[in-house]
Amino acid sequence: MIEQTIERWHRLVDTKDAEALNDILADNVVFHSPVVHTPQEGKAITKMYLTAALHTLNNEHFRYEREILDGHNAVLEFTTVLDGIQLNGIDMIHCDEDGRIDDFKVMVRPLKAVNKIHEMMGAMLKKLG
Repeated sequence: MIEQTIERWHRLVDTKDAEALNDILADNVVFHSPVVHTPQEGKAITKMYLTAALHTLNNEHFRYEREILDGHNAVLEFTTVLDGIQLNGIDMIHCDEDGRIDDFKVMVRPLKAVNKIHEMMGAMLKKLG
C-alpha cells in the first residue's frame, strides 16, 4: 500500500506541486513538526506546513538518501543545506487504507539545523498565512 503513496509523494516533491497535497493527504492527517511541540491535526494545517517545507527545505541541495517501506509505513531519510548548514532528517509517513497520508512526522538533526528550520519555516508560514 505505502509504495504507491510514496511514488505520489516523490512526484509531488520533484514538481513542488503543493496543490497535489489535497489528493494525497487524508482529512484527519496529523503532522508532527521538529520544532512545534504539539501535533498539528487536520488537512489544512498539515498542507500549510508541508507547503512551507516544499519552499524552504526542498532546494537544489535536497535529496532523499534512503527509504524503508513496510505495509502502511515509510521512513524516508533526506539531506539538504540551508544557509550553509548541512541538515539530515527523516520523514516518517503512515497511510490509511485508501493510500492517503494520515500521519506525517519530521525529525531533523543537528540542533543547528533545527534552529535554522525554525527560523526559515516561521518566515515562510507567515508569508503563506
